[in-house]
Amino acid sequence: METVYLRAGDRTAVAEAAGWLRRGYPVVFPTDTVYGVGVTPFDGAAIERLYAAKARPSDKGIPVLLADAADVERVATGIPPAAAELMARFWPGPLTVIVPRRPELPAALSPNDAVAVRVPDHAVARALIRAAGGAVAASSANVSGEAAALSGMAALAALRGVVAAVLDDGPSPGGQPSTIVDCTGARPAIVRAGPLSAADLGL
Repeated sequence: METVYLRAGDRTAVAEAAGWLRRGYPVVFPTDTVYGVGVTPFDGAAIERLYAAKARPSDKGIPVLLADAADVERVATGIPPAAAELMARFWPGPLTVIVPRRPELPAALSPNDAVAVRVPDHAVARALIRAAGGAVAASSANVSGEAAALSGMAALAALRGVVAAVLDDGPSPGGQPSTIVDCTGARPAIVRAGPLSAADLGL
């Protein structure tokens, strides 16, 4: 696959990148934490392309990034009150929350009945996600096991030829993957440390 390089400041860049996503192809894009590579979460074949592009083990689920908090109902159901409170306090931002997923989502999205969701605090990311339909299944832009890309050029070097496009908006402002909190158990629990600490979250 020939990878198209797009600059986020160009007038048609976001629309072009969103077009690739809607057609089921992986696209690299900036977020507030690290660069991500994503596909539509509603197409099982697209999700399989993402796993292949990253050489990601199939037992590791793919988080879903949302354009707006209201979009969470498109991919999740039965959201626990503790998760809803965290979303209200920390979205948009570097917090990923694991909640029960909608059963009609492709099985490849996660190995269980949960889904990780987040709204990034990044205007270009949210514009792209919105243009692509409101939700994008995305993981860090790197080959699995390698360091996450912190720039569009680093992501291009890592994934050239296996993604349709790289949408470059310069260096990542956060530089660190999001904090992940599992809200499917009796009490919320941090499963990946990140920018937000347990004290920040009140856990």
